[in-house]
Amino acid sequence: MKLTILGGGGFRVPLVYGALLGDRAEGRVTRVVLHDLDDGRLRAIARVLADQAAGVPDAPAVTTTTDLDEALRGADFVFSAIRVGGLRGRADDERVALAEGVLGQETVGAGGIAYGLRTVPVAVDIARRVARLAPDAWVINFTNPAGLVTEAMSRHLGDRVIGICDSPVGLGRRIARALGADPREAFVDYAGLNHLGWVRGLRVDGRDVLPRLLADPGLLGSVEEGRLFGADWLRSLGAIPNEYLHYYYFNRETVRAYQRAERTRGAFLHDQQTRFYERAGDPGAPALELWNRTRAEREATYMAENRETAGAGERDEEDLSGGYEKVALALMRAVARDERTTLILNVRNRGTLTALDPEAVVEVPCLVDANGAHPLAADPLPGHATGLVLAVKAVEREVLAAAESGSRATAVKAFALHPLVDSVHVARRLVEGYTAVHPGLAYLT
Repeated sequence: MKLTILGGGGFRVPLVYGALLGDRAEGRVTRVVLHDLDDGRLRAIARVLADQAAGVPDAPAVTTTTDLDEALRGADFVFSAIRVGGLRGRADDERVALAEGVLGQETVGAGGIAYGLRTVPVAVDIARRVARLAPDAWVINFTNPAGLVTEAMSRHLGDRVIGICDSPVGLGRRIARALGADPREAFVDYAGLNHLGWVRGLRVDGRDVLPRLLADPGLLGSVEEGRLFGADWLRSLGAIPNEYLHYYYFNRETVRAYQRAERTRGAFLHDQQTRFYERAGDPGAPALELWNRTRAEREATYMAENRETAGAGERDEEDLSGGYEKVALALMRAVARDERTTLILNVRNRGTLTALDPEAVVEVPCLVDANGAHPLAADPLPGHATGLVLAVKAVEREVLAAAESGSRATAVKAFALHPLVDSVHVARRLVEGYTAVHPGLAYLT
């Protein structure tokens, strides 16, 4: 099978390739094509992958290309992990938002809207090309904002595009671990949108054991989300939120912490990865060793400002290993081999969450088989969660409308309607600021 990775020069590509190296069954990926616009980054990541494959019999062959159509032709799976505007764009998203006193995180609030407006037109072009050049391919989308981008692509690919994220997987794993359950045997009752979901239950042998966690402050304190949100707030919610909801529930404190930080997350990653690619491009440098060291630093500093605000301390070592590559591989296995499994994925709603229309992309548990991902029936979200989901989905729809029409007024509406943007005047200034720094938003008129 051929796997094409878009954004193939991206820093996390070795995680996907490393997962493929451990897959020895029939029907596995035998060829990996890396596509990127930056040939230098492609060469650096190809060197890391070559080091990973050293001594591994029948390792998937790796080729690189900057030609998108060439990369897509004949693909069985397309893994999309592009970053339109690069990390410099992410840093600009953060800077412009923070100057207005609002959040600039890449998937939440003003930063997420700006990133979506840049990314949706590119993602739609990719979807159209896949439909033309590889109509039987399955697209696995990790490009952020993952739910929004998956919905944009689904309008051209239908159910053959599936969005993935490692946040719900990590959350379910932490809850199961705290309760002494095997994460592989537990069913995580999770529902919402990407980076906007809640665990309402954890069923082991058909019994919900989450109430035991919520009733025990000490046990809750052993889970990162317990330290991040506080035991009292989690008991009030009666659920465990995705970590990204910290940006909503503690917005003022988080914005203040980001404003005080020496560098934003995007600026940190830009500087860190610039050093990595410069060094990894040297033919004599130990590419894999450099990558491992850089990744360890990256994971350890993830959401550092939020944890500092909450006094949550350092991340648990078991949470530093990522996980989205495991979700991607499990998804590919289930589809390619009809190995049925249940995964939390971003798919079209199809009536799963009754407050949303059928075409809305949601993040829910799905049964995956050779015919794709099928969302499982879910209980309605509680009122507070439904309200937030509906508000954010409305914003996503305005982003899609602005990207399709090129309407600047619609882009302003998207910003102004977001719960974390507190004024129409701020929304207008955000659009002015973002269009001034991002050439990719020149289409807004």
